[in-house]
Amino acid sequence: MNARVVVADDQSVVREGIVMLLGLLPGIEVVGSAKDGEEAVALVAELAPDVVLMDLRMPRCDGVEATRRIRKDHPGTQVVVLTTFADDDSLFPALRAGARGYLTKDAGGDEIVRAVQAVLSGEAGLSPSVQRRLLERVTTSTLPPVPPPEPELPDGLTPRELEVLVLIAEGLSNTEIARQLHISQATVKSHINNLFAKAGVRDRAQAVRYAYVRGLAQPPGSVFT
Repeated sequence: MNARVVVADDQSVVREGIVMLLGLLPGIEVVGSAKDGEEAVALVAELAPDVVLMDLRMPRCDGVEATRRIRKDHPGTQVVVLTTFADDDSLFPALRAGARGYLTKDAGGDEIVRAVQAVLSGEAGLSPSVQRRLLERVTTSTLPPVPPPEPELPDGLTPRELEVLVLIAEGLSNTEIARQLHISQATVKSHINNLFAKAGVRDRAQAVRYAYVRGLAQPPGSVFT
C-alpha cells in the first residue's frame, strides 16, 4: 500500500520538482502540495495523509509551527522535514515540535523513500549527516554537575528541626525563632517537641549541650577552623 504524502514548500519550482520526483518513487502517492505552513495544516485536516514532507522556512506559518500543530491535532500524520538547513537552530526545534524525520534537500529518492517508510514504522527517518550531528551533540554536551549529597543528620532530625535546634543554641526564644523562620509559635513548639524526642533530651539546656557535642552548633567564643 502506497504512503499518502503531502509536500509543503514555499518555492514553487522546488515544490513541483519534489512532487515530480516522488511521483516516480515506488510506494509513495502524492495527494497534495502546500505553499506554506498554514496550507499544509489545512491539507492535513482535509486529506489525512500518512506523511508530510515539510520545508522549514516558509511564510505565514513556518515548518516548525506547522509540525507542532499537525502532531498535536492529527497524530496519525507523521512529519519528515525536507530542508536546506541542518544547523542546530533548525534541527532541534523541528524535532522538539514532533518531526520524526529530517532530511536535507540533497537527499536522493531512495533516501526519501527510506525516511518515509521509517517514520511509518515508528522509527526515525534521519539523514546520515543529521544522525552524525545528533551524535556529536550528545557526546559533546556537558552534563549538569551532580549536587553533593545532603549531609546525614543525627537521630533522624529534619533540616527544619536542625534550624530550630541551632537557634535554641543561640539563645533565641520561641517567639524569636518563629519570627526568624516565618512560622507560627505553635509550629516552633511542635518542632521542639519532635527534636527533643529524637535527641533524647528533656529541656533546652540539654538540647544546647546535644547540639554542641554533635557539632551541630558552635559554643559562644569558639574559633571556626
